[in-house]
Amino acid sequence: MRLNKWVVLAIRVIIGGIFIYDSIDKIIHPEAFARIVHNYRLFPPSLINIIAIVVPWIELISGALLIVGWRYKAANLIIGGMLTAFIIALSISYIRGININCGCFSTSASSKSDLLMRIFEDIMMVTGCIIIGIASKNPNEKKEKAP
Repeated sequence: MRLNKWVVLAIRVIIGGIFIYDSIDKIIHPEAFARIVHNYRLFPPSLINIIAIVVPWIELISGALLIVGWRYKAANLIIGGMLTAFIIALSISYIRGININCGCFSTSASSKSDLLMRIFEDIMMVTGCIIIGIASKNPNEKKEKAP
């Protein structure tokens, strides 16, 4: 199946832009993001600060790489993996009945999330990552390059 390169580029820009936008508030307010990570009750206390500092930078760098097209296959794989982890964490919170701010787009404690909507949005982005991955599988391609 041959996908239009401009459609794939649009998907890369949308997902990359979302990840860049999503990372900014977390980078600016790591202590607030650490509280959000803690509220998931999934990680030992010793890892919370590390996660709160490292994850937003991975989001920012991966999003930028996905947009500019340099090492975009690796960035796409990282983003797809992160989205899968986010879906699992959100699903566990939903099953547990924990109504929390997911940390998506804001570190404000007052902004509670519709977890099912966030899970759906993440599934849509994973679908976009799969499309990017399928479109980038070209056996004749010698080197990773983007349109």
